[in-house]
Amino acid sequence: MRLILTVMLSFIPYLYSSPHRPCSSPVARPRLRRCRLSRFATALVATSALLLASVAWLSLVFSPATSRCWHLLKDWEDAHIWNRRYHPHIPTEREISIPALPIFHHDQSIRNRSLWEKDELDLSLNHLMFGIAGSSQLWERRKELVRLWWKPSQMRGHVWLEEQVSPEEGDDSLPPIIVSEDSSRFRYTNPTGHPSGLRISRIAMESFRLSLPGVRWFILGDDDTIFNVDNLLAVLSKYDPSEMVYVGNPSESHSANSYFSHNMAFGGGGIAISYPLADALSSIHDDCIDRYPKLYGSDDRLHACITELGVPLSKEPGFHQWDIKGDAHGILSSHPIAPFVSIHHVEAVDPLYPGLSTLDSLKLFTEAMDLSPRSVLQRSICYDHSHKLTFSISLGYVVQVFPSVLLPRDLERAELTFSAWNGIRHPSEFDLDIKLPVSSLCKKPILFFLNEVGREGNATLGTYSRSLVKDDLKRKLLCFPRSPPLPNVEKIQVLALPLSKNWHLAPRRLCCRATPTTNEPFRLTVGQCGKIILGSMISSQ
Repeated sequence: MRLILTVMLSFIPYLYSSPHRPCSSPVARPRLRRCRLSRFATALVATSALLLASVAWLSLVFSPATSRCWHLLKDWEDAHIWNRRYHPHIPTEREISIPALPIFHHDQSIRNRSLWEKDELDLSLNHLMFGIAGSSQLWERRKELVRLWWKPSQMRGHVWLEEQVSPEEGDDSLPPIIVSEDSSRFRYTNPTGHPSGLRISRIAMESFRLSLPGVRWFILGDDDTIFNVDNLLAVLSKYDPSEMVYVGNPSESHSANSYFSHNMAFGGGGIAISYPLADALSSIHDDCIDRYPKLYGSDDRLHACITELGVPLSKEPGFHQWDIKGDAHGILSSHPIAPFVSIHHVEAVDPLYPGLSTLDSLKLFTEAMDLSPRSVLQRSICYDHSHKLTFSISLGYVVQVFPSVLLPRDLERAELTFSAWNGIRHPSEFDLDIKLPVSSLCKKPILFFLNEVGREGNATLGTYSRSLVKDDLKRKLLCFPRSPPLPNVEKIQVLALPLSKNWHLAPRRLCCRATPTTNEPFRLTVGQCGKIILGSMISSQ
């Protein structure tokens, strides 16, 4: 085609510029007009031929048949021995050998998902499988802690020990005991930890392999963890259990988070793992933990394997690792505005209420938690401007009465009344909003701790008794002429109205109303703020 076009174009100049054209000869002048017409016709025919040839050539170039021919020619050229010598062979997708990735069979997961989508009922305790890590040497004492929150007729789970203990006959108030599989075949090289971390890290996998029906979540905790199971259900109801979900919270200790990870759920505070994630873990867990012999404990091994699966931590501030020692008042009196789910290391801190033992304190605390699980430890701030008093309430724990009007921003911060697990007592040691204790005796609050709790209709009525402080006489002398707040009040009653079912989806600090009197009975009413309530300061005017 190119040759034809070249020949046609080469003849066009001769049609117009030849020196021997007959129309320019003197003999042929009478035929001048006819020659001009002939020359014009010849040019028209040549031009038309050129256009037709161009159209034909373009149609051939861009036709599908031509494209296939070009591809075949290119493949032939690529396969030629010379091209193989001078151009390295690039393998096709079919020729590439892709390394096999771990494939997880989600037959059970798909079945659970269909149940979850079709089930019209809300998430219930029957959908949770608890795996409680324990020690045979400590179980005789720790079982009393588990008994405080375990509901045998509603809950499923097991206590996992390293060896069997003699069960008490007829005691059905505790979860059954299972002896963990032998984990001595796995490597453990951490010089400061204990190999029991290997055994405990496998509880999620061993619980999954029990294949109990209807499980949506696997809940991990320790035998010294106190769970608020009602709030646990409320928190987990925000997530889709048919997806891989990893729920928990880091430690309060900055050093612990820096050593392990700020994105790791600490096991003592509780870990929630969805069914599909537990399914995936069961396929890789043993091979995974053998890749991390230097890790310290169980939760960091679990976190390492979940990280290999690419699942991030969904942080929930209601899970409390409680890597603290001493007086936990600063944390309990300033709980975050979120559902309280768990506390850990309850034997390492002072009794929650003065004058009671650790176990008796926890019994009173869990009694308040059972009566009003949604509102326990939730905070409220209100004012008595006529007497210049500030009331800071932590439901189920304490009422603090300050002798001045304090702003909510100052009251939101936790007072440093405790030390970290490593013994350090400094605000920078904690990943919390911490403030130093009030140094002036005249500015310290009067504390009213929970003494008893009961029902009043659908509300919870708590009685808080005045704490006997040894320096009351010193305060009266040094702070004269201003007397301590509410000098004639020994008890404060707090009526806590029930919270709505969806409060946890958009939590807000509770509002309260104080009775303006200095004599008993003194009552505070606490409940959810209405939409027209602007804030504690404005509402208390």
